Amino acid sequence: MTCPHDPGARRPEDIVHEEKAQLDFSKSMSYGDYLHLDEVLNAQHPLSPAHDEMLFIVQHQTSELWMKLMLHELRAAILAIANPSENTKPEAFKMLARVSRIMEQLVNAWTVLSTMTPPEYTAMRPYLANSSGFQSAQYRCIEFALGNKNAAMLKPHAHRPELLAQVEAAWRAPSLYDEALRLMARQGIPVPADRLERDWTQPYEASAGVEQAWLTVYRDPHAHWDLYQLGEKLTDIEDAFRLWRFRHVTTVERVIGFKRGTGGTGGVSYLRKMLDVVLFPEIWTLRTAL
Repeated sequence: MTCPHDPGARRPEDIVHEEKAQLDFSKSMSYGDYLHLDEVLNAQHPLSPAHDEMLFIVQHQTSELWMKLMLHELRAAILAIANPSENTKPEAFKMLARVSRIMEQLVNAWTVLSTMTPPEYTAMRPYLANSSGFQSAQYRCIEFALGNKNAAMLKPHAHRPELLAQVEAAWRAPSLYDEALRLMARQGIPVPADRLERDWTQPYEASAGVEQAWLTVYRDPHAHWDLYQLGEKLTDIEDAFRLWRFRHVTTVERVIGFKRGTGGTGGVSYLRKMLDVVLFPEIWTLRTAL
């Protein structure tokens, strides 16, 4: 410890000078530079005079950012499950756990948007034209990666060839669940052959043979620990996805009632049909048989 009269003691003016030097980011990358905040924070361009349009824009932009991260994790997890090694399976489980947490963030985003009342939305709706979340290419890629395949959902992206190519690639590729079943088969669990090689563009249909395969895993978790963990990660994802869709439909009904959506869908009626879609059916039905 130095005393005030020690020649080695730091003077107050020296400390102030050092702090000023540390706060000078003119010659190095700053926080804003790294995150490109100028571009991000200036990407909100309301078209109406309505105060609440800023909420609408920010909610959807941030949701798209979360979906970008979700796709980043989903694609890497699917690749790791399709080409597993001793190290990649735990990494895939971590990625899938992150996907579930991202969905929780998206659920909370609907909670914020639900503060918009019907008159507030009505004031800005004419300015939206035909733009709709129904047209989100990233959301469609997520649905396809999770197995909800539908060729009709390619059409909203036909006017953007680069986006259409991304969505079509997700439509043609094996889903997360397809790769999970193939992994089960490679690890010696009998899986029906028609579920291991099929037309990946078609929605998955439940199979008694696949349920039996999962029952083999769940009846002896310690012998099939990796597959048991995978099954629970899939359960977490579908659980979170159901909540996301449910909060979507209730928020839309709260804000616009049963009006048609701006993208031309039936609005609430269309969204309610989506609540009945089951992504990983045998993961749920096996619980009754245990």
